[in-house]
Amino acid sequence: GKSGSPARSPSPSKEAKKAKFEYEFGGPVGTTANVVLLPLLILFLYFACPAVKDGTCLPGIDITKLTSISVPPLSSLLSPFAFALVTAWFFFLYLLELCLPKVIAYGTPLVGTGERLPYRINGHLSFWVSLLVVEHAPWQGTGLVYLYDHFVEVAVAASVFSALLSIGLFVASFRKGAVLAEGGVSGCWAYDFWMGRELNPRIGGWDLKVFCELRPGLIGWMVLNLAMAAKERQVLGHSSLAMVLINVSQGYYVWDALYHEQAILSTMDVTTDGFGYMLAFGDLAWVPFTYCIPARYLAEHPSGLSNTLTLLFALVGVFGFFVFRSANSQKDTFRRDPNGICVKHLKFMNTKRGTRLLVSGWWGMARKINYTGDWLLGLSWSLLAGFGSIVCYFYPIYFAVLLVHRAWRDDHACSKKYGNDWIEYKKKVPYMFVPGLV
Repeated sequence: GKSGSPARSPSPSKEAKKAKFEYEFGGPVGTTANVVLLPLLILFLYFACPAVKDGTCLPGIDITKLTSISVPPLSSLLSPFAFALVTAWFFFLYLLELCLPKVIAYGTPLVGTGERLPYRINGHLSFWVSLLVVEHAPWQGTGLVYLYDHFVEVAVAASVFSALLSIGLFVASFRKGAVLAEGGVSGCWAYDFWMGRELNPRIGGWDLKVFCELRPGLIGWMVLNLAMAAKERQVLGHSSLAMVLINVSQGYYVWDALYHEQAILSTMDVTTDGFGYMLAFGDLAWVPFTYCIPARYLAEHPSGLSNTLTLLFALVGVFGFFVFRSANSQKDTFRRDPNGICVKHLKFMNTKRGTRLLVSGWWGMARKINYTGDWLLGLSWSLLAGFGSIVCYFYPIYFAVLLVHRAWRDDHACSKKYGNDWIEYKKKVPYMFVPGLV
């Protein structure tokens, strides 16, 4: 510091930095385990519920059946064509970002420089154009079913692609002038590889992190869902009500995220986390190939639900989405204009940082009420697949763990950011997820 003794080093020693550094995700051991095990979990979820011709889907909650799961050699799952397909999809969506009409939005000021990076906003247009191309291209008939029949090869290809991208990002982060994320500079390479060292890696005006966050994986999830529907039509000769509702519900969910693309620029993923294996693998492999499980199950396994029960489960999702979108929109509107006609009645708490924290409306009910709505929507997708396999319920189980962990991370970050103000805020809004309960 300026007032320090001349004999003192101007920056903390490496040992001091290491002692101060706060690890997440189980530190170097936990993050290394994640890098190794998460791709294998995608394979496990596939082979636990294979196509009918290969065996029956892991039924009910009988975990003793786990020992009977048959997995072929990994070498047989590596497909150059599938890798080329994944690569072509990635760069096709980049071309759409580049060529389609766009609005330029600016992110939050970067810590240190105060610079606000520009972003091309046209994800909702990319959604429609890419799905129209997929649905109406000459290969539509056999091409989509290929994604079902060769699902595991494409999933492995996406995992390999995300790993190669992560290695490239990690190496590039050591170049001079790279802006680094605080959470990705522990000095432990395995940990930093997972967390991501560089905050906003870019190639020219192409922001790789924001691009990957919403486009290849989310729209790819919808393409996989269309493939499942195509397979079901091939098997049954028609589309089931459950399959239609899952495609419509998940399709609207993804389109909504892309339509509100600008809102992601103020999220923790973009403002705080580096772009490493955690986000690259999560965006490009984990999301599309695990979130589509209910649709993949329905392709060859009828749900067994009555139309009444199917519609009832769909309504659970409608309610969840209403809570999710209403809460997020309320906060976004308040951030943009606290005196807006829709939010000027809301009560808020001033903080020493100058930020206003909402203590009424949706955000007076629970601090993460939007997470609750998001989870209910995910639960409805699993319910629509029926009760034939526990594998179909992987998403709400995993998502509950993810949301609790994310809420904890956010609470910890806000506690450091706001200090005593955060303690007072939690007294005013004591519940995290469900008003009166949790």
